[in-house]
Amino acid sequence: MTIAVLSVGIFYIAWRIYGILPLSRLVKVVLLSVYGLAAVSLVLTVTKVIDYLPMTVASAMYVLGNSWLIFMIYALILFGLMDILRLMNLLPPKLLKNSVAGSVFVLGLTAIVMTYGAINYRHKYREEITIASSKIEKPLKVVLLSDLHAGYHNRYRDIRHWVDIVNGENPDLILLGGDLIDRSLRAVTADHDASALKHFKAPVYSCLGNHEYYAGVEESCAFYRTAGITLLKDSLASVCGITVIGRDDKSNEEREALYKLVKKVPRGQFVLLLDHQPNDLLEAQLSGVDFQFSGHTHNGQVWPVSLLVFIENELAHGYLQKGDTRYYVSSGMGIWGGKFRIGTRSEYLVLNLVPETVAPTPQN
Repeated sequence: MTIAVLSVGIFYIAWRIYGILPLSRLVKVVLLSVYGLAAVSLVLTVTKVIDYLPMTVASAMYVLGNSWLIFMIYALILFGLMDILRLMNLLPPKLLKNSVAGSVFVLGLTAIVMTYGAINYRHKYREEITIASSKIEKPLKVVLLSDLHAGYHNRYRDIRHWVDIVNGENPDLILLGGDLIDRSLRAVTADHDASALKHFKAPVYSCLGNHEYYAGVEESCAFYRTAGITLLKDSLASVCGITVIGRDDKSNEEREALYKLVKKVPRGQFVLLLDHQPNDLLEAQLSGVDFQFSGHTHNGQVWPVSLLVFIENELAHGYLQKGDTRYYVSSGMGIWGGKFRIGTRSEYLVLNLVPETVAPTPQN
């Protein structure tokens, strides 16, 4: 069903592009050939065929195919809007045929939106939260980030830059919320991304994400070790005076129940949970978790997908408190697919854990 709908969308946009451009037939055919190549590139990306192509070619096809997918979303919206207005006799039919004005409206506006999205993606937003707790003995600064998606698009230079941003915070602890790898171990290995991650200047702990399973979970675990990152897979670690629990990703249907992991925590310690997919927030509250950090949603990456993600998730992005448990769902430092952020942002979280101040007892 999904393939059928996607195919209809592909041919609809191709038909509309051919009709609206005020160009010669030859030029239209050439442009639609590029359009077709982009569609093929996306298929080769999803099926991992690009893993067998030269790295430069594979990276170019990944970027082309996934950028085309973003173009499809906005072209479909604008062409669809024009057709609806035409059927309502609110738009002259000539604007959809060999039309400079129509071409500028659809293709020009789409290009402007995508250019904005590419620029917005490059900017990394800093979010900061301070939590006071009686379980914290001395101030602790933690930097948390998720969804780096290192691969054919987020290359060594990107990863190294993000590492420098985190190091600039001078954190005591660095935590990753999964999907460090995009979909291919070949890409991160060929690009030596592990060496970029070794430049973190504080202890680094992480949980797994669903993309580590796409890439091959055992191979992904080996990559974490090579990068000097301590992977918590249904396990916990006492570090810097708190307990960090890293759940296996929900891709593993037999992962450990959270309450069983929490039972292993030393009495009185602050519990910080890393769980890539924020599917069941109540579970953390009932288990006695103090703070949960998740990613996965990307907040939809681009509008209007972000609206669907908002509807599907109790918390698609941002901060929430339920009882004594606090949550933060990150929209991600990196991104999968096309490097565009439209109506969303790329970010990292600075979490300050401080001792709870006890108010002095009033004197009579």
